[in-house]
Amino acid sequence: MQPRPADISIDDSVLADRCRRGDSSAMERLVLRYQNRIYNIIFRMCANPDDAAELTQDTFVKVIENIGQFQGRSSFYTWIFRIAVNLTVNYCKRRTKTRAVPLDSAEDENGEARGYLKHFLKSDAAADPAVVAQNKELCGIVARSLKKLDESQRAVLILRDIEGMDYAQIAEVLGTELGTVKSRLSRARNSLLGIMESFLR
Repeated sequence: MQPRPADISIDDSVLADRCRRGDSSAMERLVLRYQNRIYNIIFRMCANPDDAAELTQDTFVKVIENIGQFQGRSSFYTWIFRIAVNLTVNYCKRRTKTRAVPLDSAEDENGEARGYLKHFLKSDAAADPAVVAQNKELCGIVARSLKKLDESQRAVLILRDIEGMDYAQIAEVLGTELGTVKSRLSRARNSLLGIMESFLR
């Protein structure tokens, strides 16, 4: 059942409270509200559409199973992302390592993309890798580079630069301190840029 337009604006906490009282339609609204965002972040972390679909389903199963434990001390938004990220990080750690996709693929033949990336890496104005991702020719490079980061670095980078969470929200999702988020993000960006720069060598 699709939610009526007026229902879309209902606050997450109200819907979560209804879920705790057994309102299945409230859970349906929350699933519709978050399923695409949850899938997208999981897909960016595991880089496999089938695995991302399964992990998204697992996320909502856990949400349904544990909604009674959600007391609203954090936002529903960060709570559901915490479940999704934890499931995905654990999955990535368990997954058998496969042969890494080389960076010198089709993009290596694209001189324009190489020139743009070199400019980005040498520019003082290059704030973060999200800027590169805006160039469609470099999306493949960014995706392959992200896969080479460890799970914790990949998670913090995706939450900040792709999902757009603030530091406090990321700290809640990852269950860590604010300072740890900032230092981990800085290391993740530097690592990603180093991987991308190696593409040009």
